[in-house]
Order: sequence, then C-alpha cells, then structure tokens
Amino acid sequence: MELIRSYEAPVMDGLPDELRSGNPSVAIRMNRTKAAGLHAVSGDMVPWCRDGRYLPEREAFTFDPAFHQGLYYVQDPSSMIIGEVIHRITAGTADPLMYLDACAAPGGKTTAAIDALPYGSLVVANEFVPQRAAVLRDNLMKWGYPSVVVTQGDTSRFRKLAGMFDIVAADVPCSGEGMMRKDDEAVAQWSPALVDSCAALQREIVENLWGALAPGGYFIYSTCTFNRSEDEENLQWMIDEFGAEPVDMQFPKEWMIASGINTVIPCGRFFPHRLRGEGLFVGVMRKPDAPVSRRGQRVSKVSRQDKSTAVAEAWITPGSGTALTVDGDRIIALPARWLPDISALRKVLNCMACGVEVATVKGKDLIPAHALAMSTILRDGVFPVAEVDYTAAVAYLRREAVSVLGGDDIAKGYVLMTYKGKPLGWVKHLGNRANNLYPQSLRILSGHVPLEPPRVVEH
Repeated sequence: MELIRSYEAPVMDGLPDELRSGNPSVAIRMNRTKAAGLHAVSGDMVPWCRDGRYLPEREAFTFDPAFHQGLYYVQDPSSMIIGEVIHRITAGTADPLMYLDACAAPGGKTTAAIDALPYGSLVVANEFVPQRAAVLRDNLMKWGYPSVVVTQGDTSRFRKLAGMFDIVAADVPCSGEGMMRKDDEAVAQWSPALVDSCAALQREIVENLWGALAPGGYFIYSTCTFNRSEDEENLQWMIDEFGAEPVDMQFPKEWMIASGINTVIPCGRFFPHRLRGEGLFVGVMRKPDAPVSRRGQRVSKVSRQDKSTAVAEAWITPGSGTALTVDGDRIIALPARWLPDISALRKVLNCMACGVEVATVKGKDLIPAHALAMSTILRDGVFPVAEVDYTAAVAYLRREAVSVLGGDDIAKGYVLMTYKGKPLGWVKHLGNRANNLYPQSLRILSGHVPLEPPRVVEH
C-alpha cells in the first residue's frame, strides 16, 4: 500500500523503516508562569521550545505532585512548535489578542499557545468529543491561566462569530501516520479511504473556521500525518478557495524540519528519523486585508455584588484584571477586558468553563474552588497554608483522609495544602481532622505509590 504519498523514503512492507526504528522521545514543557525558578532535572532543551526539555526516560508522571500542580505538561516535542509559530507571527505585538484553538484536546498545544501569546490574550479552546473536552477543561484549569474559555461542540458553530479571532489554530483530526511508531492502532486503522475521509473532514473544519478569522489574521493548520492529501494539498485548497496568503516561518536549518513535498508553499514537516519527535505537519496562512485586532474593552465589574462576592474578591490578587460574576451558586472571575466577547461566545457556543471558578456558595459558607488553588490569581497570604511531604501529597491526590500538620496552630476553616511551596488544593480543617476537598474526578486511582517521588523538576 502507498502509505505516505511522495514520502522521501521508500515504503517497505507498507511502512517505512524510518518509522519502525527508534523510540519515541519523552519531553515536558514547563509552565512559564507557575514554574518560575524550577527546571527539569535532566535532559536537553527542545530546539524549537525554550521551555521544553527531553527526558532520558518516561517517568511515573501520575505520581508526581508537580504534574498535578500544573507545573509542567508532558508533550511530544514536535507539537511544541506551536509556541514558536505564535512567537513569530506575533513578533512586535504586545497587545492582547483573541486566539482560537479549534481542535484542542487534550490541551498540550493550547497551553503552549497560552505561554506564547501576549499576556492577557483571550484563549478559546474547543473540542468536539465531550469526554475529551472534559479532559481539556481539567488540563487548562491546572495550567492556571485566567483568560480561558473552554467550549464543546462542532466547529460549524464558529460560523456565527465572523471576524472574531486574531489567530485560529486547527490541529485537525487526521489519519495519524505520524503516530505509527508509538501507536499500533494508527497502523491498524490506516487505509486509503481513511485518508480521503480525513482530507474531506479537514476542509470542512477549515471552511467552518475561516470566517471567524479576522482580516489580516493568521490560520495555523497542523496534522500528525504525512500524506500530501491532508497536508500540502489542503494548504493549496485554502489558497484557491479563500485567497489565503502563505506565511514562511523560516525555521532554522539546524532544527532539521523538512520543507513541503512537491510544493512551493512554505510549511514544515517533522520526520522522526530526522529529529527527536514524532510526525507533524504545520503550515501558516494569513487572511487577506488589513489586520483588525479585537483587544477587548475594559469595563466596570458587573453582576450581583453581595457579601459573598466581597469576600471572594479578597481572595484574588489585586490588579489581576478580573471581574467577579455570579453563575447560580458559583462565583466566577472573568477577564474584565473580554466580558463583551465572552458574552458573545456564550450566546453561540456550549461553554464548559470560563475564566476561573473562585468559589461555591453553600448556605452561609463560601467554599474555595480547586480552580482558584490552581490559578495564578490566588492572592498570597489569604488562607492558612499547610505544607506536606511526598507521602502525604500523594495521599491527598488520591483523596484520602489527611492531617493538617501544625493543626493546633492553624485556625479552623479552609486551608491551602502545598507541596514544595506550590498549591495542591484545599482541605477544610476541623481541628481533630480535615475534610479532603480534592475533586473526585481528578483523584489518582492507582493504589500503587512509589517509595520515592519521580524526579522530573526541581528548584
């Protein structure tokens, strides 16, 4: 079978030898905001990502509190290119932008985009599959960035948001040829019919999203496959159909990113036998006409103001640029400058999460939300803090009963549990015991606990 059309290596037994050999690289990308002062224990830097590090071997990330604290993200090195692409197309731009990641789960490229965009940009992350959208929501919550909207649904809904986004990224569903070295299912499911089906779906997705891109805005198109039908030919289709203007990213030659196959359109191909990463294709298109950036409007704080919101407001770092709103029994911190745009999004999209959930009102009690503990807007010194060791941290993450160290010296009420000085989540300290408030959906399910913590990051 012709697995990779116009692939630069011969096809042998249906799969190029280059895709059979070698082991997939393991890499992490540090959270630029939350992990300041931390670094990977070992490993070379990913050439196209200053926050990315190769690891010598795969660690037991599930049992690393730093992973659950959102201090790093485990990601294929090739996929980290999204941050470099955004750096290049926003060079010289300091004003916040509106960014759409249209096929975002599980969140690796979205978190990379968050760290690369001008601070204060509004990031909208969408996923079609509900279960994957839930994972996306959780991963973005851990990353802690406050100006995020997570949506779930078909990309056709974005047709109603004409010219709204400065940058649209679509890592579209594909035939998965670039994952064949590490995913046997990708090999088993491949067929020429799958390639044709994926190419048609990809064009439908692009057509749904193109109108939501502002004039002068940038469309980042990527796949994890090799064939030209889903890659170069779709870029050519964008040129023919929409008048899209190709953008040359001018990746340095030493990165060993290959150019396109049988095309003059600038694009990048990541081949596993040329560099340390899995298969990836990326191209950037600019929408014609002068750029029109939607940078949001500063507005006064809105929504019902009562005793609960006044208390919750004291939990947030002053100058964070957020506005507290009330949604049922929840208090939400939304980016103030983007309130009109978020309102417009909510009218069209199924919004699973917006901004940072700060608290839940339960009778006279105000329960701090886990998202607040994970966020970068939690005000220092507002809550008492209890530092725990590794064993206690894993017990907490498994949602087991925990003790508050120094309990006699800590006032009863909500206490922020920390590990190595970084937040883990909340407990309600009752004096002789503490209620573990770690979210049930996030808990570690495995009963195995390593004797020693994984060594991934350190001060």
